[in-house]
Amino acid sequence: MIGMSCTGFSAFSVEEIAEKVSKKFTLWEIFSEAEHSIGKNWSRLRDIKKSYNLEFSVHTPISDTNIAALTDRMREASVLEMIHTAEVSSEIGAKLVVVHPGLSSLSVPGTEERAKEHAKKSLRTLDRISREYGIVFAVENMPNFPPMLGKTAEELAELIEGTNLSVCFDIGHANTTNQIDSVISLLGDRFANVHLHDNMGDTDSHLTVGDGNIDFPKAIDALSRYRGNYIIESKSFESAVESARRLSVLFD
Repeated sequence: MIGMSCTGFSAFSVEEIAEKVSKKFTLWEIFSEAEHSIGKNWSRLRDIKKSYNLEFSVHTPISDTNIAALTDRMREASVLEMIHTAEVSSEIGAKLVVVHPGLSSLSVPGTEERAKEHAKKSLRTLDRISREYGIVFAVENMPNFPPMLGKTAEELAELIEGTNLSVCFDIGHANTTNQIDSVISLLGDRFANVHLHDNMGDTDSHLTVGDGNIDFPKAIDALSRYRGNYIIESKSFESAVESARRLSVLFD
């Protein structure tokens, strides 16, 4: 199934966005921030699901959270937010929750290894929680931004080693790190979600599919064994609709 997500949607009411998304898509990955915080809106979203032909997946909040934080209280608070997101996601029938693996200190160099250990501890907790709530946590590969963890296939594999956590493969992120083939090859059997958007390989610009330099026919062909959902992560509804149109020939 092809769905869509847009961070900018979170500035508007869930009812307004659900009506718009449902006109072209049957799957909406909700970015759980601001007006779309799952914790605040789960009962409204449950009602919306009854009114529209929509399925949900959820992207956990990222602006105020960091499961790799070096300060224990900040890390624990972030993990608790992920747990709460999983709990309320199950209430709205969303069985897949995307989570970022965290980042090292933005101000203190040389903290990446400590951040990795904190991320591993947090991810082991989420692995246990996923079974309790019947939720699939999909850990996302990150773009080429130095503090972020999980930018390469090898690093992401290290972070989730020893867990049953799944992977959210973000093709746009992987293009900025020249890791598309590597992530598919090393972690493809753990993919539970795929994010689609384009860029020129330099920044995570979330262009309409076909407006960047990603070879989508090659990537989709390499994902021929994947049977999960595809989420178009766009800057606007119109961009998502156009991306879906351009991708349709690859899924026929």
